[in-house]
Amino acid sequence: MSAKINIVIVEDDPVVMEGLTAFFQMQPTVAILKTFNNAEALLSWLETGEQTQFILLLDIQLPGKTGVESLPNIKKLLPDLDVIILTTFEETDMIFKALSAGACSYVSKRSSLQKIKEAVDVVAQGGSYMSPAIARKIADFYAPKKTDQLTDRQLEIVKGVVNGKSYKMIANDLYISLDTVRSHIKNIYSTLQINSKAELIRKSYDNEL
Repeated sequence: MSAKINIVIVEDDPVVMEGLTAFFQMQPTVAILKTFNNAEALLSWLETGEQTQFILLLDIQLPGKTGVESLPNIKKLLPDLDVIILTTFEETDMIFKALSAGACSYVSKRSSLQKIKEAVDVVAQGGSYMSPAIARKIADFYAPKKTDQLTDRQLEIVKGVVNGKSYKMIANDLYISLDTVRSHIKNIYSTLQINSKAELIRKSYDNEL
C-alpha cells in the first residue's frame, strides 16, 4: 500500500473547515497533519521545523494576513512546499497574485469536496490543478488577441501613433477633437491590456492588432 498524502488545512470558516476535515478523514489515502484558522498560527508551526512533507490547502481570505500575503513567508520557510489555494474569489488578478506568490494550484470553494481531493491527488503526483472556471480565466488571459478587436477608427489612431504623430496631429488628420483621440487611446489600452505607447507600437509591429 502506498504512503498516505499528508495535508495541512488553513481555513477560518468553521463550516468549511468542518466539511473539509470530515471529508478528508474518511479518505484512506489522505492524512490530515494539522489544521489552522489563520496564517500566523501556521507560520509559527512551520518555524518549529517539526513537520514532515505535506501539501498545504490554504484559504485565500484569512483574518490578519491573507493567504496571498502569507505565501512569500511560507515559501521562504519551505521553498518546495506545494500550495493549493482554496477560494471563493475567481478574479483574474487575485489568481495571478496567488500563483506568482508560489501557489501551484487554485481551487474554487464552489467545487465539490471530491474535486478538491482530485486537486490534492494531482498535486501529490507532481501536477498542478485548476478549477475549470479558473483554468478558463487563465486560458482567456493568455489567448491570442483577435485581429478585429479594434475599430477602424482606433486602428487609424494606432497608425498615427506608430508613425510618430502627436495626439494633436492625429486629431487634425482625422478631423476629431484632441479629447476624442485621448478617449480612443484609453479604450485601445484597455482593450489590448497594455499601459504604454511602447507596448502599442510593439503589438503593431508584431501584427497583434
